[in-house]
Amino acid sequence: QVQLGESGGGLVQAGGSLRLSCAASRRPATSYAWGWFRQTPGTEREFVAAISWSGGITYYDDSVKGRFTISRDNAKNMVYLQMDNLKPEDTAVYYCAADRATPAAVSTRMGDYDFWGQGTQVTISS
Repeated sequence: QVQLGESGGGLVQAGGSLRLSCAASRRPATSYAWGWFRQTPGTEREFVAAISWSGGITYYDDSVKGRFTISRDNAKNMVYLQMDNLKPEDTAVYYCAADRATPAAVSTRMGDYDFWGQGTQVTISS
């Protein structure tokens, strides 16, 4: 079992930046792909970005493409989400997740991810 923990959320003005981090409790025995999702009250959790085990494949939702960058440091068991040019509609709880079944690929589907963090709140003021 791998536990994930997000950090780096907060309150920023529109146009600002935040960097979210996700730490794994231990180095996984197998390779993992990673994803970031977000959720607002009363809505379903939605895909934001994903990265393969090697980091060679990344994928973004159209709403964040060109503004967000996902990266990983396997030696540190960390994954990051750099968020620039933030907009009020980016306000949400952000979750990181790990997919152990297809580490060489990326998935946008929640059901493909095996482990989840507890989430970190991101609030963008206009």
